[in-house]
Amino acid sequence: MKNSCYSFSSSLPTSHQVGFCYKWSFRFPIERMGCCTAVSASQGRSNLAQEKNQDAAKKELLPVSRNGTMVKAEKCASTTTTTTPLVNALKASAEQNVARFHFPGHNSGRGAPSSLTRLIGSQPFAHDLPELPELDSLFAPSGPILEAQKQAAKVFGASQTWFLVGGTTCGVQAAIMATCSPGQYVILPRNAHMSATSAMVLSGAVPKYIVPEYDSTWDIPGGVTPDQVEKTIEELVVAGQKPGAVFITSPTYHGICSNLTAISRVCHSFGVPLIVDEAHGAHLGFHPEMLSSALQQGADLAVQSTHKVLCSLTQSSMLHVSGDLVDRDRVSQCLQTLESSSPSYLLLASLDAATAQIGENPQTVFNSALFLAGEAKRLIKRISGITMLDSSSFVNFRDIDPLRLTVGFWQLGLSGFEADDYLDRNHGIVAELVGTSSLTLAINLGTQMVDVQRLVSGLEALSAAHSSRIPAKPERAACGIFTEVNMSMNPRDAFFANKQRVGIGESLGKVCGELICPYPPGIPVLIPGETISKTALDYLLVVKRNGAVITGASDPSLSSIIICDL
Repeated sequence: MKNSCYSFSSSLPTSHQVGFCYKWSFRFPIERMGCCTAVSASQGRSNLAQEKNQDAAKKELLPVSRNGTMVKAEKCASTTTTTTPLVNALKASAEQNVARFHFPGHNSGRGAPSSLTRLIGSQPFAHDLPELPELDSLFAPSGPILEAQKQAAKVFGASQTWFLVGGTTCGVQAAIMATCSPGQYVILPRNAHMSATSAMVLSGAVPKYIVPEYDSTWDIPGGVTPDQVEKTIEELVVAGQKPGAVFITSPTYHGICSNLTAISRVCHSFGVPLIVDEAHGAHLGFHPEMLSSALQQGADLAVQSTHKVLCSLTQSSMLHVSGDLVDRDRVSQCLQTLESSSPSYLLLASLDAATAQIGENPQTVFNSALFLAGEAKRLIKRISGITMLDSSSFVNFRDIDPLRLTVGFWQLGLSGFEADDYLDRNHGIVAELVGTSSLTLAINLGTQMVDVQRLVSGLEALSAAHSSRIPAKPERAACGIFTEVNMSMNPRDAFFANKQRVGIGESLGKVCGELICPYPPGIPVLIPGETISKTALDYLLVVKRNGAVITGASDPSLSSIIICDL
């Protein structure tokens, strides 16, 4: 591979200014308790202390008010937060000199499978502990979990925060279940994550879809406008219905942000709570160059994947509440219904640690990541045949997460799948999201200068390798898959309806009986209760041919589809 030289701009602090010239070469190696009166010894020892503390704990979590009016969080914490109560408690518990006659079966790693200890060592097992008295209880917190959640609420600007061990999926499900009763409408964009669909199955809520703006060149849906939300609420009000909630995804997987400030005003003018799926935006609101967070913009509930751009362990997330439109006890009840009764303390402790990591220097922790993202964009824009998604791509959505890079390849006659294959095989570059026309790359706190160099070098080589070929339009569906929505049944009724399997050719016009979803990004193309359209079938077949993984379908080959037997 040829030498590639770059000198990064002087906007980086002097100590970080780097000019480098590398010749790259890579080598790659090809306990659940039943409903009975008995309690475990550990639970019994902790019950008395928990009962004494819970009333005080609930009072501490009440929203701060001024003359009876909720004071919304205006910004994330700017003070230093260095303590890690749950991490400290987990460390102290693991270091006790005790004979352990409790779960889990690996007994602090002494019985752990050797194949796994050779991979990750024994320390994770030593700290994989159950709900011991000193470690608190996730569903009745009064000790280190409560303290860690209170610190997170302060850092993220929430009135109350719940730690989640079921990912943002369970947070989205709990948010919709807590705000929408069976038969009540939830307003949401058609490109919402599949967790919103499962939430409607669980809650019995009925979808009132908003069709997002769609860019056919990028084959990417955008956000939702305040006017769309207001019009949809008014349609329901005229029909004698009041929606249980409005559900918005912002940022989207591609980093496109909706105007949540205006949307929250619309929602609150009708007395409707705003839920924001902020899975991709846990980092927002901490830096002057970043957009405000969902809570800062007036959201009532925000669900964040702390493990995405921030640094907790995969599957750990947070659910934040602000204001008084949402019943917090109902949220807690929903979470206890959805989450495991044996939560992983490694996941919980990682949320505590991630909070402290951000809280130590909230205004500067993203300096390096933002600089690297800016440099990557500046250099990529110089490469022939490569297009960058930016604020001009969507007329109504000028705000894009600065740490998300989406790169298009149609000028080179390549699909996103082909570009991904080339970059992976030849340069060891692994993208976050592969689309029909583009790749989306995530910059985070762990991204280094060398990673950006490698990315730019790979894209240059890709451009050079395909610049001489006559561009051919990559295969993709003719139009946006979310521009038409035709629901014949609500998702819950369709989920529990009698079903039959038919060939894909026979399914056109029938009512879909399963959730069919390319993953990532986890946005269903067909959901239970939706009339199957030619557009949806064409899209599924195109992405399947290009190597996308299809989840939810009982027949992943898509030779057949489950339909409702009406």
